[in-house]
Amino acid sequence: MFGDCHIHMVLDGVNWRAAIDHQRRGPDEALIRARLADYARRGVTFLRDGGDAWDVGLTASRLAGAYGIRYRTPCFPICRKGHYGGFIGRCFSDLMEYRAMVHEVREKGGHFIKIMVSGLMDFAQFGVLTDEPCPPDLARDLISIAHDAGFSIMAHANGSEAVSAALACGVDSIEHGAYLNEETLAQLAESGAVWVPTLVTIGNLRGLGRFPDQVLEPLLELQQNNVARAAKLGAKIALGTDAGAYAVCHGAAVEQEYALLKQALGENTDRILTEGEQAIQTRF
Repeated sequence: MFGDCHIHMVLDGVNWRAAIDHQRRGPDEALIRARLADYARRGVTFLRDGGDAWDVGLTASRLAGAYGIRYRTPCFPICRKGHYGGFIGRCFSDLMEYRAMVHEVREKGGHFIKIMVSGLMDFAQFGVLTDEPCPPDLARDLISIAHDAGFSIMAHANGSEAVSAALACGVDSIEHGAYLNEETLAQLAESGAVWVPTLVTIGNLRGLGRFPDQVLEPLLELQQNNVARAAKLGAKIALGTDAGAYAVCHGAAVEQEYALLKQALGENTDRILTEGEQAIQTRF
């Protein structure tokens, strides 16, 4: 069984507001232990959290060893004030505040830095993202500061503009990576960064009626085709589900993501994903 290179222990796959509200006064250790035990029963021995502002992932990282799981967390994702990510992470207004957050991650025992450099896919409109990308010069500063502090960087990034800028600055992993063009796919392969495409965040929405399938189906097809193209170019690709996102349940999503990736990668799936996960574990 592969590990899951992108989860959110704080979320439940059903209602993000209710899940966060449940943990605001302090991490629910019993719930965290139950999820870790379920992952262990499924043979998952590696988890990489995307972070949260209430120390749920950090608590999970301290408990995970008892379940035979290596657990990595950034403590909290870091986003620009007024842009995507504030619902789950911490926001900065200037580089002084950002530097303080990087220092806080070190003090709290976080393993890497996660930054948000774009919005989400708009699942109701093909080709549309929910926010403007982070300016390239700011992305460069964010990544440089984290690297100088000795951290690897996980970047939430969609769209060729945001992903290309992050890759040019030496980011270590790209999360989601929707709507990449051929030039950016080639750049991804050349950079050595690991792509975690989280296909299940699209695939599991099909048929639910929340978003139109006429948008979801071509979006999933595009993402799978891009995964196949990236692999042929030699890009590193790892399995990650974004577990906790809507309709993406902890544990079960690992097999669902694997199935979608196998449709794209074919007979080389296990080799490609093993190499990608090894790269993630080495860097993070």
